[in-house]
Amino acid sequence: MSLLVLGLNHRTAPIEVRERIVFDAERLPRALASLRALPGLSEALIVSTCNRTEIYCVGGAAEPVAGWLVAESGGNRALADCLYRVEGPDAVRHLFSVAAGLDSLILGEPQILGQLKDSYRAAQRAGTAGAQLNRLFQTTFAVAKHVRTETAIGASAVSVASAGIQLARRVFAGFERHTALLVGAGEMIELSARHLHAQKIGRMIIANRSAGRAERIAEGLKASAIGLDALAAHLPQADIVVSSTARPGHVIGLDEVRRALDERRHRPMFMLDLAVPRDIDPRVGGLEDVYLYTVDDLRQVVDENVKARQEEAAVARRLIDADVAEYMAGLKVLDAVPAIRELRGQAEAARDQLLEEARRLLAAGNSPEAVLEQLASSLTNRLLHAPSAALRAAAEAGDNSLAEAAARLFRSGRDPQ
Repeated sequence: MSLLVLGLNHRTAPIEVRERIVFDAERLPRALASLRALPGLSEALIVSTCNRTEIYCVGGAAEPVAGWLVAESGGNRALADCLYRVEGPDAVRHLFSVAAGLDSLILGEPQILGQLKDSYRAAQRAGTAGAQLNRLFQTTFAVAKHVRTETAIGASAVSVASAGIQLARRVFAGFERHTALLVGAGEMIELSARHLHAQKIGRMIIANRSAGRAERIAEGLKASAIGLDALAAHLPQADIVVSSTARPGHVIGLDEVRRALDERRHRPMFMLDLAVPRDIDPRVGGLEDVYLYTVDDLRQVVDENVKARQEEAAVARRLIDADVAEYMAGLKVLDAVPAIRELRGQAEAARDQLLEEARRLLAAGNSPEAVLEQLASSLTNRLLHAPSAALRAAAEAGDNSLAEAAARLFRSGRDPQ
């Protein structure tokens, strides 16, 4: 399998670059079709999250894929300098590590596995995931489950959302008297809502383009739901703002925050922008009474998380190394399957033909013993003719490798084990 991974993540590219190349659910089918049309590329899958955009493809070359990715970003040449390229067994190891949460901003975070499954389903629907990517990703999901079962890498998992709420606690000693405004209705906002609820936030408002989805999250959390058109009116009430939408452009602008601060008499606001592209105008961070954080600002929480999980991560990597070796060995077996199938087909065809001839001889009154002897002799000659001719030709050419391979084959055939 000629597997290539090309992409960028939170380690290789700042958010200013990552937000230029995001494939949301609406954009993904067209992008997959366009990617699949590149010369030599037989299968393709795109993973796009707030922390990474990666292309997984079978066949094709890295340069055209990189060129395609730069073009999709609007020709942003800075993106090319942030790309990493992984191939073969290292690409398999990379994917297994991503799925297990070892390559995430928050070590061991569980959300990436669900995002990988969503990406895989999208490629299946688009018809760009074939037999090889199907096998790879099914194995990947099993490996991720194995790692989480055999290690404590996911114990008390810290997500990006929970890390952000930890930062908010450094601004506000207690949440009971404060109001949180959450913008969006995806998984990140749902996680944030649950963390805030667990921290006994005084009041919670969820704003989304579809009020129905916001209401679904609000159920059971003592939260109210509003449409995005009411966002500006509720912004002055918010001590904590968490935003994660898939909308292009800024959902919360500089002027809106200025007006909200004036109405709040400049009481501080904690704002957490978990979206890529960013939802909150980055100039908001320059306002005196605003604490604005993006996913790239969670380093301190991340570092604490990494220290606590380094031992489990080392165990997880050893498990993944073993799983990579097993997977690659399985691929080698698959490579031999067509040759084995052809060899068996030829042998079975020869057997059937000679059996039919033997039946005719028996029906004609020939001695069964003579017929059996002729059958055995003919079958032996028929099966050994082509290999013998190939061995002779190789020997005449001074090539001993074929003879050595044949010796191993026939030696294994005599082994009673």
